[in-house]
Amino acid sequence: MAKKKQQRTTNEFELPKDKAATLADQLGGDVLAKLKVAKQEMVADEKAKEEERLAKAAFERKQREKNMSFEELLNQYGDKGSKF
Repeated sequence: MAKKKQQRTTNEFELPKDKAATLADQLGGDVLAKLKVAKQEMVADEKAKEEERLAKAAFERKQREKNMSFEELLNQYGDKGSKF
């Protein structure tokens, strides 16, 4: 009887069995660098959007207070103001 040869599956990214393969190990250095740059850009965009949202909220709050009537201001602040 002839023995069948076992086909070995080879992976070009094979690591020793004591280390688990990570995505960073499998990606090339240039791809990983591009991903890191893209992540930094996304973080900067999110930070800019958050700052813009906070500035817009502060502006709207000031506009609401500016447009309040005397009665609304008196109800909101009451006796908290100074006498002078």
